[in-house]
Parts: sequence; C-alpha cells; structure tokens
Amino acid sequence: MPRESRIAGLFESSHLADAFAVTLPTGTQLTIESLAQAVFGDPSWWFRLLLKSRDLLVAPFGVKSSDALRAEIQASGKAHIDFFPVLSRSEHELVLGENDQHLNFKASVLVRALADDTGHELVATTVVHCNNRFGHFYLFVIGPFHRLVVRSNLARAVRRKQ
Repeated sequence: MPRESRIAGLFESSHLADAFAVTLPTGTQLTIESLAQAVFGDPSWWFRLLLKSRDLLVAPFGVKSSDALRAEIQASGKAHIDFFPVLSRSEHELVLGENDQHLNFKASVLVRALADDTGHELVATTVVHCNNRFGHFYLFVIGPFHRLVVRSNLARAVRRKQ
C-alpha cells in the first residue's frame, strides 16, 4: 500500500484494501486528472456489461444503479469522473469515493517516482469499509471482479497514454 496516499490511514479499519501499480512509459503526460480519467472515465465494453449486471442484481436491495449515480453527480455540479465523486486532488493524487448505508468506498489514483528513480508508476488503491451485512455480501460478490477491473483499467490507461 502506498504510504504517501491520502487514504493510507483508512487501511487498518477496512474490509478491503488493495493497490495495483503499472509503470508509466517514459514521456507519459503526468497530470493526475488525465491519468485518473484514463483509468476510470471510459470503461471497456465488458466492464460496462458487468456494471449493468450489477445494477440488475442489486436493484431489489435499494442500491442505486450506476445510471442513477451518474445522473445525480452530473446534476450536482460536483467534480467527478464517471459516477465517482472527486473527494480531493493534489498534483500527484486524485481521490474518489462515496459513503452509503451499505459501505464506504475510497479509491486513489497516485503517480509516484519509481524506487530506482528511472521513471514513474501509476498506483490505483481501493479501500472499502462495510457498514452492514449487505455491504459484506456485496463486497464478497464483487471482490474478484474488482481486482480484474482495476488491473485491466490500469493496463488500458497505460496503452491509451502511449
């Protein structure tokens, strides 16, 4: 876990905490907004399909659909990437997240220098705290997909930035 992340303090009390990193090609534009947009802003077709499936499965439990979340955030005028509200931003990190009755979710996109100082890496970190049994169940179901999606989105973001 990246200690320099603004969400680092949330790791110990979380039910899910993970971080995945990819090395950025030399010459990559390093603005945090453009990198976060590349990771979260234009999902692949198969992720959109997974999201639609998720929306159908959780609707009976009163969980908002991704379309409803997207409409709410766009109407609010708040900064966002897709349906994720931007909670904080610095030169090297953008934090997205949401709290609801079932779980609290934070995601960070962080650019940092490689340990050997030969370039940069892009780190996507996720922290989730469950508030009730449904939150735990939801996390159990989406957990394996989450890891696949984050890794895929990072790789796809790097390909787009080349």
